[in-house]
Amino acid sequence: MGFLENKKILIAGVASDRSIATGTALAMAAQGAELAFTYQTEKLQKRVEKIASACGSTIILPCDVSEDEQIENAFIKLSKQWDGLDGIVHSIAFAPREELKGLFLDATTRDGFNMAHEISSYSFTALARAGREMMQGRNAALITMSYIGAVRSMPGYNVMGLAKASLEANVRYLAQSLGPDGIRVNAISAGPIKTLASAGISGFKKMLDFYDKTAPLGRSVTIEEVGNTAAFLCSDLASGITGEITYVDGGFSTVGIGTGMVE
Repeated sequence: MGFLENKKILIAGVASDRSIATGTALAMAAQGAELAFTYQTEKLQKRVEKIASACGSTIILPCDVSEDEQIENAFIKLSKQWDGLDGIVHSIAFAPREELKGLFLDATTRDGFNMAHEISSYSFTALARAGREMMQGRNAALITMSYIGAVRSMPGYNVMGLAKASLEANVRYLAQSLGPDGIRVNAISAGPIKTLASAGISGFKKMLDFYDKTAPLGRSVTIEEVGNTAAFLCSDLASGITGEITYVDGGFSTVGIGTGMVE
């Protein structure tokens, strides 16, 4: 019997079989969770259906998080299939590709700035608000995905770093708002992983090489490792943890200079 047995969890953000959301879904399914999924566009629908099938799920809902009506409709449909909700996984981030080239000041525009914050941060608030009623009285949990670029500047990460900083503050404020309902809110700050999202970051291969030389484990992490941590944080085993940013990055965030840089 897994530690998520009888838990009903909504996964938002699967884009491919290499997505962090996919690693999280598979880890949660392995621990007995019953899952539902959202997809943004018809182009992504078949990919999400494939992952959902691997997790034994048939609940797949359209939901573009930039549209409040779609978010509301997704939870209306979900409430007709489930009598409650024990967790939401938010693994959604976006910034226009041109905003992720060069240095921050040269690349950032008003429209790109607003879009990055709306999709990458505000959408977490929107999902929490829409799912709140279904989660009440169930010791539910929400989790989102961040990156160290939220607290340290990274060339090429640019406006996404600011959006992730907003997301991490979002976690703390949501934790305070939802705490009286017994709902926990946390984030994972993962090391760099080869995903569709990372493909848009300039110099990503060099970033991975730097992690290998710097992180105490001598490497970054996998979607499975991030997924296992997410599963734990959404379980009753983590009942006393809320408002936290948990680093799953091979120890990179703890190091000033890696041993591989001085040998």
